[in-house]
Amino acid sequence: MSLNNSSNIFLDSVPSNTNRFQVNVINENHESSAAANDNTDPPHYEETSFGDEAQKRLRISFRPGNQECYDNFLQSGETAKTDASFHAYDSHTNTHYLQTFGHNTMDAVPKIEYYRNTGSISGPKVNRPSLLEIHEQLAKNVAVTPSSADRVANGDGIPGDEQAENKEDDQAGVVKFGWVKGVLVRCMLNIWGVMLFIRLSWIVGEAGIGLGVIIIGLSVVVTTLTGISMSAICTNGVVRGGGAYYLISRSLGPEFGGSIGLIFAFANAVAVAMYVVGFAETVVDLLKESDSMMVDPTNDIRIIGSITVVILLGISVAGMEWEAKAQVILLVILLIAIANFFIGTVIPSNNEKKSRGFFNYQASIFAENFGPRFTKGEGFFSVFAIFFPAATGILAGANISGDLEDPQDAIPRGTMLAIFITTVAYLGVAICVGACVVRDATGNMNDTIISGMNCNGSAACGLGYDFSRCRHEPCQYGLMNNFQVMSMVSGFGPLITAGIFSATLSSALASLVSAPKVFQALCKDNIYKALQFFAKGYGKNNEPLRGYILTFLIAMAFILIAELNTIAPIISNFFLASYALINFSCFHASYAKSPGWRPAYGIYNMWVSLFGAVLCCAVMFVINWWAAVITYVIEFFLYVYVTYKKPDVNWGSSTQALSYVSALDNALELTTVEDHVKNFRPQCIVLTGGPMTRPALLDITHAFTKNSGLCICCEVFVGPRKLCVKEMNGGMAKKQAWLIKNKIKAFYAAVAADCFRDGVRSLLQASGLGRMKPNTLVIGYKKNWRKAPLTEIENYVGIIHDAFDFEIGVVIVRISQGFDISQVLQVQEELERLEQERLALEATIKDNECEEESGGIRGLFKKAGKLNITKTTPKKDGSINTIQSMHVGEFNQKLVEASTQFKKKQEKGTIDVWWLFDDGGLTLLIPYILTLRKKWKDCKLRIYVGGKINRIEEEKIAKCSLLNKFRNKICSIHTLGDINNWKVFEEMIEPYRLHESCKDLTTAEKLKRETPWKITDAELEAVKEKSYRQVRLNELLQEHSRAANLIVLSLPVARKGSISDLLYMAWLEILTKNLPPVLLVRGNHKNVLTFYS
Repeated sequence: MSLNNSSNIFLDSVPSNTNRFQVNVINENHESSAAANDNTDPPHYEETSFGDEAQKRLRISFRPGNQECYDNFLQSGETAKTDASFHAYDSHTNTHYLQTFGHNTMDAVPKIEYYRNTGSISGPKVNRPSLLEIHEQLAKNVAVTPSSADRVANGDGIPGDEQAENKEDDQAGVVKFGWVKGVLVRCMLNIWGVMLFIRLSWIVGEAGIGLGVIIIGLSVVVTTLTGISMSAICTNGVVRGGGAYYLISRSLGPEFGGSIGLIFAFANAVAVAMYVVGFAETVVDLLKESDSMMVDPTNDIRIIGSITVVILLGISVAGMEWEAKAQVILLVILLIAIANFFIGTVIPSNNEKKSRGFFNYQASIFAENFGPRFTKGEGFFSVFAIFFPAATGILAGANISGDLEDPQDAIPRGTMLAIFITTVAYLGVAICVGACVVRDATGNMNDTIISGMNCNGSAACGLGYDFSRCRHEPCQYGLMNNFQVMSMVSGFGPLITAGIFSATLSSALASLVSAPKVFQALCKDNIYKALQFFAKGYGKNNEPLRGYILTFLIAMAFILIAELNTIAPIISNFFLASYALINFSCFHASYAKSPGWRPAYGIYNMWVSLFGAVLCCAVMFVINWWAAVITYVIEFFLYVYVTYKKPDVNWGSSTQALSYVSALDNALELTTVEDHVKNFRPQCIVLTGGPMTRPALLDITHAFTKNSGLCICCEVFVGPRKLCVKEMNGGMAKKQAWLIKNKIKAFYAAVAADCFRDGVRSLLQASGLGRMKPNTLVIGYKKNWRKAPLTEIENYVGIIHDAFDFEIGVVIVRISQGFDISQVLQVQEELERLEQERLALEATIKDNECEEESGGIRGLFKKAGKLNITKTTPKKDGSINTIQSMHVGEFNQKLVEASTQFKKKQEKGTIDVWWLFDDGGLTLLIPYILTLRKKWKDCKLRIYVGGKINRIEEEKIAKCSLLNKFRNKICSIHTLGDINNWKVFEEMIEPYRLHESCKDLTTAEKLKRETPWKITDAELEAVKEKSYRQVRLNELLQEHSRAANLIVLSLPVARKGSISDLLYMAWLEILTKNLPPVLLVRGNHKNVLTFYS
C-alpha cells in the first residue's frame, strides 16, 4: 500500500510526542482537508511506497477536532483492518505495526516491554519475535486467528502475564514518595543532627570562623562528590530497593556490595542507638534541672532510650506513610528551631546574656573569633573529626529507594538540594554565632569594666565586660565552654531543646527505617544464605517486619550494654566506607568504558569520583585510625567470604566490564610480541563432543592445560543445518555452565557442519584469538574402527592429516573402556526424572490424605481434580519400564569408573615416556607438566629412547646429556636396540587386504576400482618395515610399561597418499593394544623445549 505525504493530510504540523514514530494518515474528507490547508506545514518529501495496488491503501479519516479520539484509538491496542488486508497465514495483525509501516509484518517496533527484566514490577516482560521467526520462511499452513495474533503482537498471551497483571493489581495500594517527602526531607533531617545545636559553637570557638568554614567546606566537598557519584549511578538505570547496597552491588558486583551492605545495615542499626541515647541524655539533663530523676543518670538513659525505641518501632511498623508524616512534623520543628536561633541573634541582648558572652553582631567579636585558638590536645584534624559526622546522612533518601516513585529523578534532585540547604544553614549558624558570642565568659554580671582598665585588645573588654580571669581559671560560658550557646542566643530557648529532640528522633527514625530496607535487599539477593529468613516482606509495601525486629534488638542491646563513645568512630567509618565505594563505583564504571554506562546525570567526572573515594578513605583515618583499620579488616573479610561463596548472580557489574577490557588489551598486547620457545604451553582443542559425555578425555587434557594453557572443548553437530544450529545454540550456555560448575578451566565451542571432518577443520582454523590459538589437537582413540562405517574412519584419519597440514600437534588418548558415557548419562537422567515424578506423586498423595482428614472425602476429590493426580502416575511405556528396572551399575559400571580415573589422585608409580621420534619436545613436555600436578606428583618419569644395537651406551649418554639440559626431573633413562610378532598383525589386517598378487591382472584392477580403501600387497610390502616396528613396539611396551600409570608414546605419522586409513588404524591398534592409558603424541616439529636461558 502507498502512503501519501501531501500537505493537506496533516491536521497538526507539530507532533504530540516526538518519541513516537510519526504516522501519516490519509484523509479523504473535504472539510478536514480544507481545515488542514489553513495550517502551515514544513516541506514534505515523497516516501517510498510499500505497494502499488490502490485497493490496498489504508484510508482512515476523522473529522476536525477528533484527533484526540483517534490517538486514543491508536493506543488502545484494537485492530484496524481493511478489506483483503490479511492472509490466512498471517501471524501478526497488530494495528501498531500496520499503522507504522503500512503493511503486515512480524518485525516488531521498539517497545519498552521488550527491555524489561523478567518479574519486573513496572510491567510484564514481553519477548520480541526471534530472529529465527523473522528470518525463516513463514509457514503457510499455519492459521492464526486475529484475536490470538493480536495478543501475541501486543505482547499478550505469554506465560506469566496473568501473574504480572496480578502483581500490578497488588501494587495499586503501595505508598510511594516523591523527591521532596521521600528524599529531601529525610536527607535534611539526617544531616541536621545534634551537632548543629550543641557542638557547632564549640567548633567555631576552637577553629575560628575562618577554619570553621574550611572544616564545613571540606566536609561538604566529601558529601557533594559522593552525591554527584551517587546521582550518576542512580540515573544509569532503574533503581530498586536497597539504597547504597543496591547502587554499589549493581556497579561493582556482589563482592563489594555484599561486604559493604552488611556493615552499612549494621551501622544504621547501631546509629539508632546512638541517636536515641543522644535524645535520652538531653531528657535526663532536663530531669536533673527540675530535680525529677527516676533512678540515676545511667539507668534513666536506659529507661528513656528503651521507651523511645519502642515508640519509634511502632511508627515504623505502622507503615511508611505514618513514618513520612512523623518526619515532616519533625522537620517543621527543626526549621522553627533554626529560625528561632537566627531571630535571637538580632534581638537586643540583656545583661544576663552579655555576661555569658552574647553581644549581638559585633565586628570586633567577628575579628577576634576569625582566627583559631585551639586548646590543649585539639587541632584542625581533631576538630574536623568531631564535626564531620554532622555532614553525613546524605544516603537517607537513597536507602528507601524502593519506596520512591521515581528513584532516578528523586535521589539526585533531593540529595543535592539537601546538601546545599544544610550547608547554607551550617555556614550561616557558624558565622552568626562567631560574630555574636565571645570565646570565654564568666556569666557574672558584675564583671564589668572599671574605668582606667586596659582591655588588651579583648572584644568583650571593648564592650564593657572583663572576662580576663578566664585565662587563668575555667569558665562556664562562651563558645569554648558552653554547649548550650544556641539556646542562650535564640529568641525562645525551649525551641532549641525541641530542635535537639527533633534532630535526634528524626535521625533515629531514618536509621530505623534504612537498616531493615537495606538488609532486606541484601537478603533477597541471597548473598549470605543464612540470612534468607529476613528477605520476606509483608503488606502492600513489602515491609521488612523481620528486619525491623532485628534492628530493634540490635539498637536495644547497644542502648543497654554498649559503650557508645567507643563504637561511634567505627560507625562513622562504616558510613565513610560506603561513601568511598559509591565514588569508586562511579569511577570504575567510567573507567571500564562499558557501552552500558550512560548516566543521564552528566555533571560528573571519573577522576573527580576517584578523588572523592581517596578523600573518603583519608577522612576515615583522620577521624580515627584504629576504627578505619577495623573497618577495612571487616570489609576485607566479608569480601573474601563472598568471593569464595561465589553467589549465583549476574548484574553486569563494571568489574565484569573491566575484566573484558583487560582481557582484550592483554590479547592485543600479546599479538605485538613474537612467540618464544620458553613461553610455549600446550593450547588444546579437545574433541569431547558435549564436555560431560567424555569426561576422562577432558580430565587428562585439563591436567596439563590447567593454569598454564588454553583448553577448548569442541563439538561438531552434523546434519541438517537448521536443526543443528538450533540444537547447538540451545546447549551453548548449559555446557559452558557445566565446565564452570565442575571447576574445569576450559571453554566450550561448537560448529554445525555437513560432515564431521569439515567441522573439525573449521575449528582448527578459526578457534582461538590472536596468540591464544590452539597448537595441539586432542582426540580419543576410535575403539570401534573395525565395525565403523568407512566414512567415519576416513573422517577420523583425515582429521589427523588436517591437523598436520595446519601445523598443529596431535594427541590421541586411549583407555581400555573408551570415553563416551552418553548412554550412561541418558539412563541417569531418566532415573532422576522418574524419581522426581515419584516424589511428586508421594507429596500429592500425602497432601490429599491431609485434606481428607480435614475436609472429608469431598475435599479429597476436589484436591485430586485440582492437581490431576492421574497425570502424575507412572506411564505404562515399555521403554521406561525397561530403564526403570535397569540399575546404572548393571548398565556399565566399568565405563563409569573409567570415566573418572583421571579425577582421582594417581597412586605412586611411573609415567613412561617413549620418546622415539623428535617432534620438537611435545612428547616430553606434556608428561613433565603432568608431574607438576597434585594428582600426578607421586609419579616418576621414565624415558625410553631408541638406539643402535652396537652403540647402546653411547646413545644413552647422549640422550642423558640432552635431557639433563632440559632440566626435567627424570627417574631413569632406557635405550632400546633393534626395534618382531608379525602373526597377530597379519590376522588383524586380513579382512582388509586386497590380495591382488594372487589374482589375474583384470580381476585385480577391478577389485582396486571397487574397493580402493583396501590394503594392497604393494602397499603392505612398501611399509612392511614400519608395520614390523609397531608390532615390535607393542611387545616392548608390554614388557617394560605394563604396570605404568600412564604411557606417553610418539605417534607414528601416516604419509598422505601412501598409507591407507585402515592400515594406519591397524598400526595404532597394534601399537596400543592391552596397555594402560596411552597418550600418542606428535608435536608440530617446532621446538617447545630449550636449554638456553
